Amino acid sequence: MTASRPRILVIDDEPQIHRFLTPALDAAGYEPVRADTGAAGLSEIAKQPPDAVILDLGLPDMDGQDVLRSARAFYDGPLIILSARDRELEKIKALDNGADDYVEKPFGVGELLARLRVALRNRMVRDVGEPSVSAGDVEIDLVKRVVRKAGAPVRLSPREYDLLATLVEGRGRVITHRQLLTAVWGPANADDVQYLRVFMGHLRQKLEDDPASPRWLMTEPGVGYRFVGDV
Repeated sequence: MTASRPRILVIDDEPQIHRFLTPALDAAGYEPVRADTGAAGLSEIAKQPPDAVILDLGLPDMDGQDVLRSARAFYDGPLIILSARDRELEKIKALDNGADDYVEKPFGVGELLARLRVALRNRMVRDVGEPSVSAGDVEIDLVKRVVRKAGAPVRLSPREYDLLATLVEGRGRVITHRQLLTAVWGPANADDVQYLRVFMGHLRQKLEDDPASPRWLMTEPGVGYRFVGDV
Protein backbone atom coordinates (compact mmCIF):
# COMPACT_ATOMS: atom_id res chain seq x y z
CA MET A 1 0.00 0.00 0.00
CA THR A 2 1.27 3.45 -0.81
CA ALA A 3 2.67 5.76 1.87
CA SER A 4 0.30 8.58 0.85
CA ARG A 5 -3.45 8.26 0.42
CA PRO A 6 -4.45 4.82 -0.88
CA ARG A 7 -5.44 5.00 -4.57
CA ILE A 8 -8.82 3.43 -5.31
CA LEU A 9 -9.63 2.77 -8.95
CA VAL A 10 -13.37 2.80 -9.74
CA ILE A 11 -14.19 1.13 -13.07
CA ASP A 12 -17.80 2.02 -13.88
CA ASP A 13 -19.51 3.61 -16.87
CA GLU A 14 -22.28 5.31 -14.86
CA PRO A 15 -21.44 9.02 -14.28
CA GLN A 16 -23.71 9.14 -11.25
CA ILE A 17 -21.70 6.40 -9.57
CA HIS A 18 -18.53 8.45 -9.95
CA ARG A 19 -20.32 11.60 -8.76
CA PHE A 20 -21.44 9.68 -5.71
CA LEU A 21 -18.28 7.69 -4.95
CA THR A 22 -15.56 10.24 -5.76
CA PRO A 23 -16.39 12.64 -2.89
CA ALA A 24 -17.17 9.74 -0.54
CA LEU A 25 -13.79 8.11 -1.17
CA ASP A 26 -12.01 11.44 -0.92
CA ALA A 27 -13.69 12.25 2.40
CA ALA A 28 -12.72 8.79 3.71
CA GLY A 29 -9.03 9.50 3.05
CA TYR A 30 -8.62 7.77 -0.31
CA GLU A 31 -7.47 9.06 -3.69
CA PRO A 32 -10.23 8.12 -6.18
CA VAL A 33 -9.22 7.27 -9.74
CA ARG A 34 -11.86 7.05 -12.49
CA ALA A 35 -12.16 4.67 -15.44
CA ASP A 36 -15.31 4.49 -17.59
CA THR A 37 -14.50 1.34 -19.56
CA GLY A 38 -12.90 -2.01 -18.97
CA ALA A 39 -10.02 -1.23 -21.32
CA ALA A 40 -9.31 2.06 -19.55
CA GLY A 41 -9.41 0.31 -16.19
CA LEU A 42 -6.98 -2.42 -17.25
CA SER A 43 -4.67 0.22 -18.72
CA GLU A 44 -4.72 2.17 -15.45
CA ILE A 45 -3.97 -0.96 -13.39
CA ALA A 46 -1.04 -1.81 -15.66
CA LYS A 47 0.29 1.76 -15.70
CA GLN A 48 0.07 2.46 -11.98
CA PRO A 49 -1.38 -0.37 -9.87
CA PRO A 50 -3.92 1.04 -7.41
CA ASP A 51 -4.23 -0.02 -3.79
CA ALA A 52 -7.69 -1.43 -4.54
CA VAL A 53 -10.16 -1.70 -7.42
CA ILE A 54 -13.94 -1.30 -7.39
CA LEU A 55 -15.28 -2.91 -10.57
CA ASP A 56 -18.72 -2.82 -12.17
CA LEU A 57 -19.68 -5.89 -14.20
CA GLY A 58 -21.87 -4.07 -16.74
CA LEU A 59 -19.34 -2.12 -18.83
CA PRO A 60 -19.89 -0.79 -22.36
CA ASP A 61 -16.82 -2.30 -24.05
CA MET A 62 -16.37 -5.68 -22.33
CA ASP A 63 -17.97 -7.84 -19.69
CA GLY A 64 -16.78 -7.11 -16.17
CA GLN A 65 -16.04 -10.79 -15.59
CA ASP A 66 -13.53 -10.62 -18.47
CA VAL A 67 -12.00 -7.48 -16.96
CA LEU A 68 -11.70 -9.31 -13.64
CA ARG A 69 -9.98 -12.33 -15.19
CA SER A 70 -7.62 -10.13 -17.19
CA ALA A 71 -6.77 -7.99 -14.16
CA ARG A 72 -6.01 -11.02 -12.02
CA ALA A 73 -3.36 -12.08 -14.53
CA PHE A 74 -1.13 -9.23 -13.33
CA TYR A 75 -2.81 -7.55 -10.36
CA ASP A 76 -3.11 -9.17 -6.92
CA GLY A 77 -4.49 -6.27 -4.89
CA PRO A 78 -7.99 -6.05 -3.36
CA LEU A 79 -10.78 -6.09 -5.95
CA ILE A 80 -14.41 -5.52 -5.03
CA ILE A 81 -17.25 -6.11 -7.48
CA LEU A 82 -19.98 -3.45 -7.51
CA SER A 83 -22.86 -4.57 -9.69
CA ALA A 84 -26.61 -4.69 -10.23
CA ARG A 85 -26.32 -8.36 -11.18
CA ASP A 86 -27.69 -9.97 -8.04
CA ARG A 87 -27.88 -13.60 -9.15
CA GLU A 88 -25.96 -16.08 -7.01
CA LEU A 89 -24.25 -17.55 -10.07
CA GLU A 90 -22.82 -14.13 -10.97
CA LYS A 91 -21.47 -13.69 -7.44
CA ILE A 92 -19.96 -17.17 -7.42
CA LYS A 93 -18.40 -16.64 -10.84
CA ALA A 94 -16.87 -13.31 -9.77
CA LEU A 95 -15.47 -14.76 -6.56
CA ASP A 96 -14.12 -17.80 -8.38
CA ASN A 97 -12.50 -15.43 -10.87
CA GLY A 98 -10.61 -13.72 -8.07
CA ALA A 99 -12.81 -10.99 -6.61
CA ASP A 100 -12.34 -10.29 -2.91
CA ASP A 101 -15.93 -9.23 -2.30
CA TYR A 102 -19.23 -8.43 -4.01
CA VAL A 103 -21.53 -5.46 -3.28
CA GLU A 104 -24.90 -5.20 -5.00
CA LYS A 105 -26.37 -2.04 -6.50
CA PRO A 106 -28.14 -0.12 -5.11
CA PHE A 107 -25.71 0.06 -2.20
CA GLY A 108 -24.99 2.11 0.90
CA VAL A 109 -21.71 4.00 0.83
CA GLY A 110 -21.09 3.04 4.47
CA GLU A 111 -21.23 -0.66 3.63
CA LEU A 112 -18.97 -0.25 0.60
CA LEU A 113 -16.38 1.72 2.57
CA ALA A 114 -16.48 -0.91 5.33
CA ARG A 115 -15.90 -3.71 2.79
CA LEU A 116 -13.05 -1.65 1.29
CA ARG A 117 -11.40 -1.16 4.70
CA VAL A 118 -11.58 -4.90 5.38
CA ALA A 119 -10.11 -5.76 1.97
CA LEU A 120 -7.25 -3.28 2.41
CA ARG A 121 -6.54 -4.43 5.96
CA ASN A 122 -6.53 -8.09 4.97
CA ARG A 123 -4.17 -7.32 2.10
CA MET A 124 -1.80 -5.60 4.52
CA VAL A 125 -1.95 -8.55 6.90
CA ARG A 126 -1.19 -10.99 4.07
CA ASP A 127 1.75 -8.87 2.93
CA VAL A 128 3.18 -8.73 6.44
CA GLY A 129 2.59 -12.45 6.88
CA GLU A 130 0.91 -12.34 10.29
CA PRO A 131 1.52 -15.81 11.82
CA SER A 132 -1.28 -15.77 14.38
CA VAL A 133 -4.92 -14.78 13.98
CA SER A 134 -7.48 -14.33 16.77
CA ALA A 135 -11.27 -14.56 16.85
CA GLY A 136 -12.56 -13.98 20.34
CA ASP A 137 -10.94 -16.61 22.55
CA VAL A 138 -9.84 -18.65 19.53
CA GLU A 139 -6.23 -18.32 18.34
CA ILE A 140 -4.95 -19.87 15.11
CA ASP A 141 -1.17 -20.08 14.67
CA LEU A 142 -0.61 -20.62 10.95
CA VAL A 143 3.12 -21.22 11.37
CA LYS A 144 2.95 -23.86 14.11
CA ARG A 145 -0.40 -25.22 12.85
CA VAL A 146 -1.81 -24.94 16.36
CA VAL A 147 -5.36 -23.89 17.29
CA ARG A 148 -6.36 -22.89 20.82
CA LYS A 149 -9.65 -21.94 22.41
CA ALA A 150 -9.55 -20.18 25.78
CA GLY A 151 -5.89 -21.17 25.95
CA ALA A 152 -6.52 -24.89 25.54
CA PRO A 153 -5.40 -26.79 22.41
CA VAL A 154 -8.18 -27.77 20.00
CA ARG A 155 -7.82 -31.14 18.31
CA LEU A 156 -8.57 -30.86 14.59
CA SER A 157 -8.25 -33.51 11.92
CA PRO A 158 -5.85 -32.65 9.07
CA ARG A 159 -8.81 -31.85 6.79
CA GLU A 160 -10.46 -29.69 9.42
CA TYR A 161 -7.25 -27.74 9.93
CA ASP A 162 -6.67 -27.29 6.19
CA LEU A 163 -10.23 -26.01 5.79
CA LEU A 164 -9.84 -23.60 8.69
CA ALA A 165 -6.43 -22.40 7.45
CA THR A 166 -7.84 -21.75 3.97
CA LEU A 167 -10.61 -19.63 5.46
CA VAL A 168 -8.25 -17.81 7.81
CA GLU A 169 -5.75 -17.02 5.05
CA GLY A 170 -8.60 -15.42 3.12
CA ARG A 171 -10.09 -13.77 6.21
CA GLY A 172 -12.75 -11.21 5.53
CA ARG A 173 -13.31 -12.54 2.00
CA VAL A 174 -16.07 -14.80 0.81
CA ILE A 175 -14.52 -18.06 -0.36
CA THR A 176 -16.80 -20.09 -2.59
CA HIS A 177 -17.73 -23.72 -2.08
CA ARG A 178 -15.75 -24.69 -5.17
CA GLN A 179 -12.65 -22.78 -4.05
CA LEU A 180 -12.70 -24.43 -0.63
CA LEU A 181 -13.38 -27.92 -1.92
CA THR A 182 -10.66 -27.63 -4.56
CA ALA A 183 -8.11 -26.21 -2.11
CA VAL A 184 -8.72 -28.82 0.61
CA TRP A 185 -9.93 -31.94 -1.21
CA GLY A 186 -8.78 -31.38 -4.79
CA PRO A 187 -10.58 -30.77 -8.11
CA ALA A 188 -12.27 -34.17 -8.11
CA ASN A 189 -14.39 -33.07 -5.13
CA ALA A 190 -15.11 -29.52 -6.32
CA ASP A 191 -18.89 -30.07 -6.37
CA ASP A 192 -19.34 -32.00 -3.12
CA VAL A 193 -20.95 -29.16 -1.18
CA GLN A 194 -22.67 -31.42 1.34
CA TYR A 195 -19.27 -32.85 2.32
CA LEU A 196 -18.06 -29.29 2.95
CA ARG A 197 -21.10 -28.50 5.13
CA VAL A 198 -20.34 -31.50 7.34
CA PHE A 199 -16.77 -30.33 7.98
CA MET A 200 -17.89 -26.75 8.58
CA GLY A 201 -20.29 -28.14 11.16
CA HIS A 202 -17.39 -29.92 12.88
CA LEU A 203 -15.33 -26.72 12.98
CA ARG A 204 -18.20 -24.72 14.43
CA GLN A 205 -18.78 -27.33 17.12
CA LYS A 206 -15.14 -27.08 18.16
CA LEU A 207 -14.56 -23.32 17.81
CA GLU A 208 -17.84 -21.43 18.17
CA ASP A 209 -19.49 -20.75 21.55
CA ASP A 210 -22.86 -21.26 19.87
CA PRO A 211 -22.51 -23.31 16.66
CA ALA A 212 -26.11 -22.46 15.69
CA SER A 213 -25.27 -18.73 15.72
CA PRO A 214 -21.64 -18.57 14.56
CA ARG A 215 -19.59 -15.40 15.03
CA TRP A 216 -16.39 -16.34 13.23
CA LEU A 217 -17.22 -18.96 10.59
CA MET A 218 -19.96 -17.23 8.62
CA THR A 219 -22.15 -18.66 5.86
CA GLU A 220 -22.77 -16.74 2.64
CA PRO A 221 -25.98 -18.54 1.52
CA GLY A 222 -25.62 -20.34 -1.78
CA VAL A 223 -22.10 -18.99 -2.30
CA GLY A 224 -19.58 -20.09 0.34
CA TYR A 225 -18.09 -19.15 3.69
CA ARG A 226 -16.22 -16.26 5.29
CA PHE A 227 -13.92 -16.19 8.32
CA VAL A 228 -14.31 -13.03 10.38
CA GLY A 229 -11.50 -12.55 12.88
CA ASP A 230 -10.79 -9.76 15.34
CA VAL A 231 -10.26 -6.28 13.90
